Amino acid sequence: MRRIVMHELGSRLRRQPAPPHVVWRSLRDPYEVASRPWLELRDDEVPPRVLAGYAPVLLIWSSLWPHRPLDRVRFDLAAHPPGPECALRWTLTTDGEVPSESTLGYLRHRLNYLINDRLRRSYGQ
Repeated sequence: MRRIVMHELGSRLRRQPAPPHVVWRSLRDPYEVASRPWLELRDDEVPPRVLAGYAPVLLIWSSLWPHRPLDRVRFDLAAHPPGPECALRWTLTTDGEVPSESTLGYLRHRLNYLINDRLRRSYGQ
């Protein structure tokens, strides 16, 4: 039996200005008609598929990068009292090969930009 090893490639925890249920919906359906567009993909990226989820605290995406199909992005969400904010952690994992340092830096930077800049700004921040 082959043993699968999950590698954590990066993780970042930041606050989002919206409550967890709103952020969870934005992650579940980034192209929802009623929301502001935030998931702008590059030519080498594909829309993620939701692989698992438990509203409003957990969501797991497939890889954004076709050349890295074994990567996953896990989102952990929690209320951030006293206001309506949400603590959102993204964690990039893989069952595959750990990429080179330059590729790893790019993947981390890209996720951080999409989640902690584009998504955050979609809520007016």
